[in-house]
Amino acid sequence: MVVKLVVRVKLLPTPLQVSVLEATLSACNEAATWAAQVAFDERVRKNLSLRKLTYREIKSRWGLGAQAAQHAIKKTCDAYTTLAANLRNGLYGRPGSKRHTRVSGKRVVFRPRGAQPYDDRMLSWQHGRRTVSIWTTGGRMKNVAFTGQAGQLEVLARYRQGESDLLCEGGQWYLIATCEISEVEPNTHPAAFIGVDLGIVNIAATSDGETRSGRRINRKRVKDRALRSKLQKKGTKSAKRRAKKYAGREARRNKDINHKIAKRIVVEAARTGRGIALETLTGIRERARPRKPQRTTLHSWPFGQARERSRPGPNSGHRSTA
Repeated sequence: MVVKLVVRVKLLPTPLQVSVLEATLSACNEAATWAAQVAFDERVRKNLSLRKLTYREIKSRWGLGAQAAQHAIKKTCDAYTTLAANLRNGLYGRPGSKRHTRVSGKRVVFRPRGAQPYDDRMLSWQHGRRTVSIWTTGGRMKNVAFTGQAGQLEVLARYRQGESDLLCEGGQWYLIATCEISEVEPNTHPAAFIGVDLGIVNIAATSDGETRSGRRINRKRVKDRALRSKLQKKGTKSAKRRAKKYAGREARRNKDINHKIAKRIVVEAARTGRGIALETLTGIRERARPRKPQRTTLHSWPFGQARERSRPGPNSGHRSTA
């Protein structure tokens, strides 16, 4: 079994490097948007077919290298595949509805600073110096510094596989890398354990001193609940539909947060050969006596989901503690 972990490292480019990275992302996304228009007009969604129609033009007009041009085309095809799946699954309403018709009748458009995939021909890592050498429209740019948490950088150096994504978010530059970690041999008697306490203020706190704060998440949940309550009181058909959508969005967010936190704990346990000792929360909703404003928060967080996702497996030294 292979565990996939996404590691995000922060780039520390100089002002000159920033201008080059901005020009590169802009060119790649403009090219992808143009390819999306061609795909829409010609009703072409397959990578090879779209490449025949757009590859040469993208290289000549935007000055992209061979690998960057192919990634821009593939990104376009992937976007249309995702859109088709969302339409098929009813994310935009039923076929024939106004929203479904509007979305299906529009081409895909990419933001100027949307993420751009990089493979090993376009990006190389110098982990000892904590720098990367990255392809840009202005040529190969070397010695771009990066930083991150020590544990994440160690995982990145040992287990990175495949492509990485370059993106700009809030004026900051990041590389998103995928790491693939093979499951360690079953160890029924680990030498030590990572203790994990689950909570609301801190979603998870480990005995290593690492905490995952829930403050920002809880503020978002309060806003979502207030909006759903307002929509439910309104009582119209569209309001009920929107309330249902927001409820599903919160459930998906909670699931995603639990998944990411649990995966990091499992990976750290596997890396260090330790087991995981989880706090027993069975019956917490019956035992706890929170004040009225806190009851919704306590009763709506899926502790059981977090617990299950933290299980490394039947032979990985997992145990519970009261």
